[in-house]
Amino acid sequence: MKVSALEEFGLRFLLEIGRQEGTSRTIPELAQHEGISEANVAKILRILRQAGFVRSTRGSSGGYALARPADQIIVGEALAALGGRLFEQDFCDKHSGFETLCTHSVDCTIRSVWRMVQGAVDDVLGRLTLKDLLCREREMRPGSGTALMLPTVGPH
Repeated sequence: MKVSALEEFGLRFLLEIGRQEGTSRTIPELAQHEGISEANVAKILRILRQAGFVRSTRGSSGGYALARPADQIIVGEALAALGGRLFEQDFCDKHSGFETLCTHSVDCTIRSVWRMVQGAVDDVLGRLTLKDLLCREREMRPGSGTALMLPTVGPH
């Protein structure tokens, strides 16, 4: 599973804008901060604006601000707007090979694996808000005292 550059930078922009609560950030500021072109910043912000995560204001004191409070922006929803999900329910319909119906449509253990993985991803990302990410990395670790406890991977 890979996170696309669009998804990564989209989340970074939301975080950077969220850190500056009450003010707005401009495309040139975000481009300089993240080291990418203004054209790419504008493209990503357009997607976030159309999805209702940021709002834009024109003029000399204009820029981009969060469209709603950080605790109301669900990370999973933002990622879905930026790039979609790992496994969509209609995947098998779109990727059936040369046939109109996938030869594995009746009994497919691979599809079951992707559904479980997508369910786990949805569970974590559906509980995370932008506010949860507006902290230091060490505060995101399980057992650190934060309200959100993420599952650990591996033997316990």
